[in-house]
Amino acid sequence: MRQLRVEQTGSISHKKPGRFITIEGIEGVGKTTNVNLVADYFRDRGATVVVTREPGGTEIGERIRDLILMTPGQGLSDLGELLLMFAARAEHLAALIRPALERGETVVCDRFSDATFAYQGGGRGLDMQVIAALRDIVQGSLRPDLTLLLDAPAEVSARRIVGRDWQDRFEQERAEFFVRVRQAYLRLAHQEPGRVKVIDASQPLQQVQGQIRAVLSEKFELAL
Repeated sequence: MRQLRVEQTGSISHKKPGRFITIEGIEGVGKTTNVNLVADYFRDRGATVVVTREPGGTEIGERIRDLILMTPGQGLSDLGELLLMFAARAEHLAALIRPALERGETVVCDRFSDATFAYQGGGRGLDMQVIAALRDIVQGSLRPDLTLLLDAPAEVSARRIVGRDWQDRFEQERAEFFVRVRQAYLRLAHQEPGRVKVIDASQPLQQVQGQIRAVLSEKFELAL
């Protein structure tokens, strides 16, 4: 997972309910670049934007992130990994996401609970019903207004991350792991087509960003 700048910016507060947009996908699909594109889309239209990431987003969340990503292979059980993800998410929601949405701001998040279904459910093989129960405990009824799933085959992901100086716990996984993660993501998109929009991230960046802008315009332009 590449470094993402976590920030809050903007000058116009909203009386309307806040918007919650998440960006998902396996490693190497360009999430960090396109999180910032989405944030700029809303800033350019006068919104106050909070950019954040999971796991992370708060001081406690970032410490949990480091624990998860820097713990080698068998040093952390699959169930421990799952529970740490939700612990970080509980703090993230309480300290940052819910307050921003209540202020009418737009939250753009690099990964959220769909990633848990994909990585810990699809990738690790943990029970999806257990994950759903934890999601409901931690999030209640809160769901993203829009999720952009940047989709690319596992071999494309592997080519893009192979040259990185350092690879975290997930980036070190075998190709079969990412095949399972991708399949889980695509199942989510099939189950919730109104919320999850699949973007072909195997294309050149300009085309990927054109797809993203089209989705944002269709969903939000009249409401801005």
